[in-house]
Amino acid sequence: MSKIKVTQVKSAIKKPQNQKRTLEALGLRKIGQVVEHDATPNILGMVNKVKHLVSTEEA
Repeated sequence: MSKIKVTQVKSAIKKPQNQKRTLEALGLRKIGQVVEHDATPNILGMVNKVKHLVSTEEA
């Protein structure tokens, strides 16, 4: 299974609660924090939901 690195690049302040919870579920708390996940459909869906707040790259 391929891996992706997800980096938070924008703040979650003044964003809807569901987007804040999605970032938290991905393990992101601060701008610049990087987490690595398997590229499963669940994770890709969460990344797509907050794509304006994060950047991704293949690991």
